[in-house]
Amino acid sequence: VKFVGTTGKGERVGAGIASVHQQISIDIPCRRTFTAWCNSHLRKAGTQIENIEEDFRDGLKLMLLLEVISGERLAKPERGKMRVHKISNVNKALDFIASKGVKLVSIGAEEIVDGNAKMTLGMIWTIILRFAIQDISVEETSAKEGLLLWCQRKTAPYKNVNIQNFHISWKDGLGFCALIHRHRPELIDYGKLRKDDPMTNLNTAFDVAEKYLDIPKMLDAEDIVGTARPDEKAIMTYVSSFYHAFSGAQKAETAANRICKVLAVNQENEQLMEDYEKLASDLLEWIRRTIPWLENRMPENTMQAMQQKLEDFRDYRRLHKPPKVQEKCQLEINFNTLQTKLRLSNRPAFMPSEGKMVSDINNAWGNLEGAEKGYEEWLLNEIRRLERLDHLAEKFRQKAAIHEAWTEGKEDMLQKRDYETASLSEIKALLKKHEAFESDLAAHQDRVEQIAAIAQELNELDYYDSPSVNARCQRICDQWDALGALTQKRSEALQRTEKLLETIDQLYLEFAKRAAPFNNWMEGAMEDLQDTFIVHTIEEIQGLSTAHEQFKATLPEADKERLAILGIHNEIAKIVQTYHVNIAGTNPYTTINPQEINAKWDKVRQLVPQRDQALIEEHARQQNNERLRRQFANQANVIGPWIQTKMEEIGRISIEMHGTLEDQLTHLRQYEKSIVNYKPKIDQLEGDHQLIQEALIFDNKHTNYTMEHIRVGWEQLLTTIARTINEIENQILTRDAKGISQEQLNEFRASFNHFDRDHSGTLGAEEFKACLISLGFDIANDAQGENEFSRIMSIVDPNRMGLVTFQAFIDFMSRETADTDTADQVMASFKVLAGDKNYILADELRRELPPDQAEYCIARMAPYTGPDGVPGALDYMSFSTALYGESDL
Repeated sequence: VKFVGTTGKGERVGAGIASVHQQISIDIPCRRTFTAWCNSHLRKAGTQIENIEEDFRDGLKLMLLLEVISGERLAKPERGKMRVHKISNVNKALDFIASKGVKLVSIGAEEIVDGNAKMTLGMIWTIILRFAIQDISVEETSAKEGLLLWCQRKTAPYKNVNIQNFHISWKDGLGFCALIHRHRPELIDYGKLRKDDPMTNLNTAFDVAEKYLDIPKMLDAEDIVGTARPDEKAIMTYVSSFYHAFSGAQKAETAANRICKVLAVNQENEQLMEDYEKLASDLLEWIRRTIPWLENRMPENTMQAMQQKLEDFRDYRRLHKPPKVQEKCQLEINFNTLQTKLRLSNRPAFMPSEGKMVSDINNAWGNLEGAEKGYEEWLLNEIRRLERLDHLAEKFRQKAAIHEAWTEGKEDMLQKRDYETASLSEIKALLKKHEAFESDLAAHQDRVEQIAAIAQELNELDYYDSPSVNARCQRICDQWDALGALTQKRSEALQRTEKLLETIDQLYLEFAKRAAPFNNWMEGAMEDLQDTFIVHTIEEIQGLSTAHEQFKATLPEADKERLAILGIHNEIAKIVQTYHVNIAGTNPYTTINPQEINAKWDKVRQLVPQRDQALIEEHARQQNNERLRRQFANQANVIGPWIQTKMEEIGRISIEMHGTLEDQLTHLRQYEKSIVNYKPKIDQLEGDHQLIQEALIFDNKHTNYTMEHIRVGWEQLLTTIARTINEIENQILTRDAKGISQEQLNEFRASFNHFDRDHSGTLGAEEFKACLISLGFDIANDAQGENEFSRIMSIVDPNRMGLVTFQAFIDFMSRETADTDTADQVMASFKVLAGDKNYILADELRRELPPDQAEYCIARMAPYTGPDGVPGALDYMSFSTALYGESDL
């Protein structure tokens, strides 16, 4: 017997008999059982049948049978004896059967009127299935499976009883006896029954059922014992009579089970709501405390203080933030799970407290990451600024110290009035000496300008010790101006006496003129050799090394100049010795002497290897920095594409899942474990990144990946796999809550993936319509079909985005294919427990429900205020309504 159509409960049962004559045998047990079943109902109308195919030929008793078992009136029968009247009556009966969702295939009124036994028995079996078996429902199952489950539950405590089917499991008769004893133990002494005496067991059960339970004897014991495989349809028909006989005892149990289930869902949902609110509050409070710290841009004056700030930031990134990332991900998962459970149990969606929506969390998190990014950029820029400032400040101090050493005593020298009492030769010597000094003064102009420029740059970069720098720079400039004025004044005084000078010692003058620039060159060389430097790349240090080598190449030529200058001095000494010149023993035109030249030359030669060593050490440091860059890049260039690949694989897995949902969940958790096991590589990369920052490396040409890219990608990867696992868990919740089979879920997934051609995980409106049509939905291309499709779209796409997710698709299909609890059903269940009263008492709740759920109801039910109430009466109707609406229960 094949079923087509729906029962109204979401099951595809229904009805048609295809090739009935091949499926219904006209054996004695089946005929006897069907006859007895029909008579058990017809006797309520005061009639009986003896020959099943003969007595139903005119259609009158067939119509009467249908009226008795359905409780409805059929069309008025034809009372004539002609064949056309009989066919008309049978057709009315068949039309009534069809109106109940049963489509009869290959059964016509003519075969019934002609007494076709196989067709008649097939029709009766269809009626039994529809009106006696189809409405049986036990724990989300129905029809044959529900009846079998009911039998297994009721007979589970009895030894030697193992109901697995509707044929050989009943041969020993103990199954029938166990059903009677379970509900009416006073009717059968089950302890005296023996498994090896099936005839006694069967006759006992059949006789007691007929005498005390008003179940007619539909089979003989011989019909069951005397065959290897009893007739399944006969057994099912007989057992269904036991089910209906005892169904009244089931009502209270069913009602209590339904209430317990609904209350358990409500209690669990309330706990999930409390957990969400607490987790959201804690996370938002942490963000609220953290953002002001990240937005604090108060700079420090020293590099050490700023390095400590950077280390604190690294601790935040490494220790404090990762647990919060996990909390945020868990918060979203808990929210989605809660909404799914509320949707599956017909509860209103959960609306968190103001400011605690998932979107609020995401906005706060976005503000946190924005502050975090700005804080890190500020830290690095501030460190660069301080590094530059320290370098400039040291350079300023060196140049200022050299200049101050040079100017020491110069003002006193310029203010001497020695020319007033000097001889002519001394006057000329003083004039030449002053000219040499002016040359020296002009040579120092660049250094003064450099000092002023460095001071200006320190001011522009907001150097913390700028006041002392400015004061020192101002003293140097004021002194320089004073030297200039004094030099001009002395020059004018010497020029006035120049006419008195006639001779001059050219050798002293030449010595002075050549010694002064050479002395300046040596001082500049020493200054350059002692100059500090800061570089960030190998190329920069190589440039400094090249310049240093070029300088070293000029030393031989400089040595020649030194020897030439010393030669002039030696010639002077020779002339003095030869001609006995009476001089003071010093060059009147310059303070520079050969000993000073040699001392400075030795100092230059000493500084050259020191400079070589400093450049070598810096070159080694830059090589180490380059090694750190490559070490980081080698890992980042592997980890970055790995994260991207895993993201793409998760996308494919979420679309191309196979096997049961549990298999998929196991696979995804194993996949998640493999991803989590990759964490040490991320930590290793964090360590390399810290080394790079500690080395003050600010760029890396070997990779396009930064640590920030890797961190964001890693967090997105963990969040994506967690969300994918949560989607499968929600699908399992949907399947279990709605009783959807694995085959149905596979069919839904296959249909969804077939029309999701771009593998985006969503369907457009036209794709979704095609998917529904492929699953058998009647959506015609007319106004009615468009209205129906618009109704469905409002369910699966309430935000009118034009896209349908797989979860929304599953929720819709589960509503279409499964039964759910409603407020009316819960109210009816409470009414059964209350004995049909409009109120219920606390003692009745404690008697029928588990202790915790009974107290849950008592604490939340309002007092009953109806006129028929008694003291302590509770209003279960408003309580049931509140379970499915917005309330504080």
